[in-house]
Amino acid sequence: MPTVAVPLGEIATGVPRHRFVRRRRLQMTNPVKAIARKAVIALFGVWIKVSTSLVRKLNWFPSVKSYVGYGTEEYSRLVCRTIYAPTHAKPHTPMRGIHAMLEVPAAHERVRIDIDDVPLKTVQVGTMEVYDPMDPSRSQTMDYSISDSAGYLDLLAEHRLRPGVHTISCMVPRRPPVEAELFTIPSDTKVGVISDVDDTIMVTQVPTVWKAAYNMLLLSPHKRASVPGMAVMYNKIRAMFPNAPFFYLSTSPWNVESQIRGFITDYGFPDGPLLLRDLDPRPKTFVPSGVQHKLEYAEQLMEDFPDMKFILIGDDGQKDPTTYAQIVRRYPGRVLAIGIRQLSPREAGGGLASMTGLAATQPVPDTDVPVFTGATGANMMKTMLPYLEQFV
Repeated sequence: MPTVAVPLGEIATGVPRHRFVRRRRLQMTNPVKAIARKAVIALFGVWIKVSTSLVRKLNWFPSVKSYVGYGTEEYSRLVCRTIYAPTHAKPHTPMRGIHAMLEVPAAHERVRIDIDDVPLKTVQVGTMEVYDPMDPSRSQTMDYSISDSAGYLDLLAEHRLRPGVHTISCMVPRRPPVEAELFTIPSDTKVGVISDVDDTIMVTQVPTVWKAAYNMLLLSPHKRASVPGMAVMYNKIRAMFPNAPFFYLSTSPWNVESQIRGFITDYGFPDGPLLLRDLDPRPKTFVPSGVQHKLEYAEQLMEDFPDMKFILIGDDGQKDPTTYAQIVRRYPGRVLAIGIRQLSPREAGGGLASMTGLAATQPVPDTDVPVFTGATGANMMKTMLPYLEQFV
């Protein structure tokens, strides 16, 4: 989903980095799928038109949501979204998923971004759901950027920063600035963690569709349950590798970012960037599959931190075992260990799996990397943490 920037100066110059880039797009060759896609896009277009007209009559006007970013000492990856909201709306207030999913995008809005109160002027406009390498020859100098048709703005910022946590400030006309964290990760960091969210750290019961829908859309964000022992395990990993960044990779949409962010804070998980999914069906990539989405972001992290090795943690209720096995094959030597949280039969299929004899979970991935399993964090860390000690 390309965003459109308004250049107000000359294009920055520099020598581009040469990186191996894969660009995967969801091919819609099946005629039935093509027709279904057109129908979904048409319905989505009608909803956007009607909802936009309605919120304007209610005197709502554009606001911005700034999401937690990450980067190196040389560049940062930033994502924000412009949406319509009432005058006194608070952008980062956790809300029920049904309310978040009904947010109305404010397309093509001007967004000004500061980092630590310094205006950001040199940026490279990125493409949602597609890995964009940092390329100084594509950078532009501008006072503001413009969000795309879904309200998203995906930027790579040339802005040298010291390692640590910095503050992003995004502002649109008639609204106060909205802040978020920016994690600047030292280039010499040796170990990082990529973690799934649903049913890995947060109980959502994704394999049971109706329960997952209820938990995501209707359950109060303050009543989400944590997988037992996982926060303890994550903090033990943080103590073992004090500089290790934690990246939370989920197929949930950006709309529920505040829910997940609040959950991570409430249950004491190590803070870190959330890498979520755009569910707008209009771009060329359409709606990426969960596997495609996770592989794309895994590739981005591998390329952004070429000297870092990763610990991958997920669950067997979706396709994490298969996805992580693919990552190991594509990036030999870059994964230290895999942790797979095993769902109970009730979690995996609401009791139906045990009654029908059908497996609702995936087997342990077959890789050359050690795989540690357990139903809880306490079970998993008994074997996983002693193994990881050799890399301290």
